[in-house]
Amino acid sequence: MDIGKDRIIMERKNWRKNHPHGFAAKPDKDSSGDLDLYRWRCIIPGPKNTIWEEAFLPLYMEFPDEYPNKPPKCQFKPDFPHPNVYPSGTVCLSILSEDDDWSPSISISTILTGIQDLLGKPNLESPAQLPAFEAYKSNPKKYNDTVREYISKNSEKDKFY
Repeated sequence: MDIGKDRIIMERKNWRKNHPHGFAAKPDKDSSGDLDLYRWRCIIPGPKNTIWEEAFLPLYMEFPDEYPNKPPKCQFKPDFPHPNVYPSGTVCLSILSEDDDWSPSISISTILTGIQDLLGKPNLESPAQLPAFEAYKSNPKKYNDTVREYISKNSEKDKFY
């Protein structure tokens, strides 16, 4: 019995039945073309009334063998311009940290909507990268220009389906 795999299968069924509007999430394919339940490709729509609003942002979610006791790793493309995203693209969010707010009951839907919320409302108490943090705080025009440029190069709604 593989608790992690069973939970991922359950999450996939739940996602297919009911998921937030505009979001997409599905297992990725491995190098042989088979579904890899432990690596999902996701799309997060930018939150309304923010600089991110028109974006459809690709993100990978990787589940560890210890899932759901340990959280998945959620990662945008490298150099994602946000104060709470490391230069590697890894999201810094308390519900994704087993030392903070992770709970095995947290769903994929909750994770993705939490990341969407973070896009529009950065946690300035916990910056993950200095350039985006400093630009967001002291030079909003520069920050917004950087975000717009990133979106123009990386938004992927049509490429997902």
